This record gives sequence, C-alpha cells and structure tokens, in this order.
Amino acid sequence: MKWIYLAISFKMHCPGARISWYFRSMNGIKSCAALLLFLFLFACKAQNHEEMKNPNNHLSGSDSPYLLQHKDNPVNWYPWGDEALAKAKAENKLLVISIGYAACHWCHVMEHESFEDSVVAAVMNRNFVSIKVDREQRPDIDNIYMTAAQMITGRGGWPLNVIALPDGRPVYAGTYFPKEQWIKFLKYFSKMWKEEPEKLIEQAEKVTAGIQQSEQLPMVTVKGEFGKEDLDNIWEKFEKHIDPVRGGRRGAPKFPMPDNWEYLMEYAALEDNTPAARAVETTLDAMARGGIYDHVGGGFARYSTDDQWHIPHFEKMLYDNAQLVSLYSHAWQWKKKARYREVVYETLAFVNRELRSPEGGFFSSLDADSEGEEGKFYVWTAGEIRELLADDAPLFMDYYDVQDRGNWEDGKNVLRVDENLEDVASRYKISLEKAKEIIERSKKKLLEARSQRVRPGLDDKVLTAWNALMLEGFTDAYLAFAEPEFLEAALVNARFLEKNMMGEDYRLLRNYKDGNASIPAFLDDYALLINAYIKLYEATFDEHWLENAQGLAGYAREHFFDSKSGLFFYTSDKDPSLIARKTEVSDNVIPSSNSAMAMALFRLGQYYYNDDYLAMAEQMLHNVKEQILQQPPYFSNWARLLLLQVHPPYEVAITGPGAHDMMLKLAAHYLPDVLFSGAEKESSLELLKDKFRKELTIYVCQNKACRKPVHTAEDALKQLRP
Repeated sequence: MKWIYLAISFKMHCPGARISWYFRSMNGIKSCAALLLFLFLFACKAQNHEEMKNPNNHLSGSDSPYLLQHKDNPVNWYPWGDEALAKAKAENKLLVISIGYAACHWCHVMEHESFEDSVVAAVMNRNFVSIKVDREQRPDIDNIYMTAAQMITGRGGWPLNVIALPDGRPVYAGTYFPKEQWIKFLKYFSKMWKEEPEKLIEQAEKVTAGIQQSEQLPMVTVKGEFGKEDLDNIWEKFEKHIDPVRGGRRGAPKFPMPDNWEYLMEYAALEDNTPAARAVETTLDAMARGGIYDHVGGGFARYSTDDQWHIPHFEKMLYDNAQLVSLYSHAWQWKKKARYREVVYETLAFVNRELRSPEGGFFSSLDADSEGEEGKFYVWTAGEIRELLADDAPLFMDYYDVQDRGNWEDGKNVLRVDENLEDVASRYKISLEKAKEIIERSKKKLLEARSQRVRPGLDDKVLTAWNALMLEGFTDAYLAFAEPEFLEAALVNARFLEKNMMGEDYRLLRNYKDGNASIPAFLDDYALLINAYIKLYEATFDEHWLENAQGLAGYAREHFFDSKSGLFFYTSDKDPSLIARKTEVSDNVIPSSNSAMAMALFRLGQYYYNDDYLAMAEQMLHNVKEQILQQPPYFSNWARLLLLQVHPPYEVAITGPGAHDMMLKLAAHYLPDVLFSGAEKESSLELLKDKFRKELTIYVCQNKACRKPVHTAEDALKQLRP
C-alpha cells in the first residue's frame, strides 16, 4: 500500500559540543570584564532556572520517574488522560505527544535543548496541548504512535514526538529534533492547522487507518504440518544475518536479542546443528568479553554502538539483564563454560545490589548518563587505573585493553577482554590462578572506587512484565546452579507480584511505585507472568504457582482474546479505548505478548491436559507461521514454540521422597524440551495421578504416554536422550 503523507524532511544529526552564547560574546573583552559578565549571566541563568518551574505543568503528581523529570519544564505538560484530550478539543488545538523513558539519553538531550527552553515552551503552550508519555508505563500508547512513525518516516525510536489532531489521531511522528528544527516543525503545523486543517484531517485519517490494519493477521483455516523442513528454512534465513566472527547480527549497532539465541541454542541442541551451535557460542562469548558487559559491576548495557560489542549505549535495562541471565544459565547447562556461570552470578549480584526494591520488586533501569555525560560512571582513564591498582595495574590494563590514549574517546577506556587470561598470565610469568586473583582483587577495588562517583539516575518504578522476566531469570539460574539464594529472590519477587499486582479475580496491574499501583496491565504482563509462574512451579513443585498461572490465563482469555483472529489484543476490553486496539505479534528485544501467550497456553495445556489451550496455541502458531519462515529473527519466540511442535516435549514426573533434589540433578543438564512436575505426596495434577510409590520414582512421558519408571537420574537421562 502506498501512503500519501506530508512531505516534511528534516536533516537529523548528532549534536556536537555546544558553546553557550555568552562565552562566544566574550571575544575581544578584557579578562576581568569577561569574568564579571560571565558571573552576571550565570546568576541570571540560575534565577531563570528557578523561574522555569511552571505552575501550569501537570506532571508533579505523576508516579512515573520519566514524567517527573519534566515536571519543572516551562512546557505546560499534561499526562495522558481525559483532561488533556478534553482541553485540546475545547480549544481546538493540535496535540504534541512526546514519548520516552527515564533512561533514554536522547530524551534528555531534547529536554535540555528544547523543553527547558522558554522560547520553545512559548510556541508549544500557545499553539498546542502537550502530553508527556512514559512508554514503559503505557506501551499501548507508544505502540500506536511508533507504528505511525514507522509508516510515515520508515523508522522509529525515542524520544518519539507526535503531532496529532485533538482526538489523538496522528498527523506526523518523528524522533529527535534539534531545537531550531523543532521550532520550525511546530510553527509549520500550527500554521497549517489554522489555514488548511482539512489537509491534516485527511492525513490523520489515512495514518489511523494504517495503524488499525497493522499486525492484523487473518485466521488460518488450512493448516499444514510443522516439520523439520521448517526448521531448516528458519536456520537458513537466520544464518544470513549472523556475524560469524563477532556473533550477533551483522553490522552496527549490536543488540543482544536474547530470544534469537535461545531459539538457536535449542535448535542446535535438538537438531544437532553444529553451525548453529557455533553461532550461539561465538555470540555469547563475544558479549561476555565486550564492553557491553560491565566487567566491574556485572550486568549488560542495552546495546553496543559499534559492531564489536565494545562501546555500549550505557543504560542498563531490567528486561535485558533478566533475559540474559536466563540465556547464560541455559548456555551453562548446555556447555558448562565457567565464563557463563560467572556472567550469571555477577549479573544477579548487580540486579540485587542496584535494582532490587526493599519490598521485593525490581526497578526498571539505570540511566546512561551521570553528571550530564553519557557513560561517565563506567569509564576509566589509564591514570585512574594506575592510581587505584598500583602494582596490579599493568596486568589488569593488558587484560581489559586499557590504553593511555584511551580505547574510546577523550582518553577514556571502556573495559573489554582483549585476549585470554592464560596468555596474559604467561606473558607476566605467573600462574593462571595468580592472574585470576589479581583480576578479582582489582575489580573489587574499582567497584569500591566507582561507588563513590555520582550514580546514574534510577528509574524506580516496578513493572509487572519486566519483573516476570526477572523472576524467570532468577528461577532459571536456580535450576542451573541449585543456588538457594537465587530461589529465595525468585520467591520474594513472586510473592510481591501476587500481593501488589494481582487481584483476587486475577486481574493484574502494570506498575508499582512508592506503595501505589494504578495502571491496568497489558497482555505482556499476563503472558510473561504466566510463564514465570510455570517456571517457578518447576523449580519448587509448589502447585500454588501453577494455579496462579492457570487463573491468569483464564482472565486473559476472557478479556483479551479476539475470536475473529485467534490471537489476543494487547489491551483488555475493560481498558479505555484508544484510536486502535492493537495486536502485538512480532518479537523484539522482549518476546511479543502473543508469542509469550501462545507459549504459556501450550505449557499449561501440557500440565493440565487441556486440549483447548493446546489447540489455541497451535492456531496462533499457524496464524504466524508464514512470518516465522520469512523473518525468523523477528519471530524467534514463535520459532521456539514451532520447535516444540517438531520435537514434542517430554513430561518428567518425579514422585516420592527426594523428588525435588532429583529434579535439580536433572535440571543441571540442558533439557529445553522437558517440563518437570513432581511431589512428595499425592497430587491432583493430571501428570502426577497414580504415580506415587514408596520410593523415589521418575516417569518420562511424551504425548500422554509414559515409559518404564526409573529411579536414578542416569536412567532418566537415557530415556530423554536415547
């Protein structure tokens, strides 16, 4: 379909260092006079900062850290809601809808350049009703206007800035605008709304129609079989995009994309595909060595700006680290590489130290910036390293590629592992164990020194979907390493979500901050929490968590399911309506809500022998099969479900004394096609009925048929991997 839209072209660029006008005005002035002028202007600037606090700004009561960052802007911001929309309609003004999140670097840049500027604010306040949206709290709104941006400009990102009619229908959507371009942009649309409103209305109608049609898939009625040829086709498409040297997707930037590598790891193991296995290992090794990983404090940045995993975009997101904990836990079960274990332990230490709330929830993110500079908290000069580490500095600097001139910019270094520690130790004529001692000792010193720096901003809201990913991450780590602290953290978080985010009717809330939860949950909150509770059941054999998963699935089916498409809407039928009720299908940095729900229904169908759930999951998979085969990197969580159609899962039921300990023995192995259930006493769960004996017994079942009961892990593994 060809879209007719307003041909507005702005040249986008990264701003360089900016010199304030009062510094430039000093040319030719004697130094004393220049100093007096500077002090006067600085005082004026400070006074203006106080005056910038705007009594007409409506964000001060928000529970969003991102919105609170803008509460003192001179722009008369409103949060999304009836008040702002009613004002726009009453005054016949266009909307400015500006969408971002607390850790977004370029959101901060645009705020400082434009939204803190009184000239820009005057243009916005006079001609528009301006709305600020936290995309993490309101992904439903973000999804609609991001679709508009991609339709109109062919790209998206944050900050996302939208011009819309008073009723919310978008006219134009773009990302970051430098100040002067933003002013021109605003004046252009303001003038057009006054002189030729019919053109903007026509544009809005076309864009809105496109939004309403996007990701709408028909119900597939002619269903073929899922077979190994599908898996081969998926690998063929995947392989073309993989960087064979550095891993990840070819080119820059490089995003971790955990679901891509989860699928390929499962595929490599179940299909015994050596090239796929090599691609996964190459990627995981490179990420763990690169600057995208925080070698001092643990945890991953959001992505690397280059093609070598070296220079990160320094913000740290809960959802990335949650999924990467799961990924590296599974990789350790698969390959038993010590480095994978270290990554899991160090990342979970970071999460517990910096993102865990006192109540047991997990905060959303850490900013990329501190003291107004991206990455300042994380980078080092060679001089700093030498001063802190003394005699240990040379080996540490060699191992982490610390250079006197810096390996990044302005003499700064982003730590990355440039060669094997064995080679470094050999060069220094010391043992590998001694080298490890030096590295660990040095990292502790740097972490302590770094803790004295000004910290990046913390987004301290708790989101259900992201906490569900972290809950599953802790649970996956427990299953891999049998570390009691990991299970305890998972249980504390699971109870927190149950107490604060879930009602008696299984209705969920999206967000939590300072004791309050206010926004109704979306489909990803339900789907991801269902999967997390299922995984927690596997780790504990406590059927309470499985019952919670069942209850959440029932609620989601009642209020989100679209019987016409066989898929689920992103928003509930109880939510206030927007200009479109969207269906989220494609996977991204987080699995799509529909792929996660399909997986949840499939797993629940296995545990409860619920053929209805299994049929729903299969229908959802058929609906997107064509997309999976065409673009597997964007449908990798769907591909994981397809893999389980070709390799039907084993149901391993363990009963009797020591059932839980036996599960941990088996879980130390990589078994992506196994669902565990068990109990030490009678259970009503279908998988466990009539399976209790006086001694510990293991039943390996598949497609509702069980093999001869066995009593040792070795015998069970032989049945799983004949």
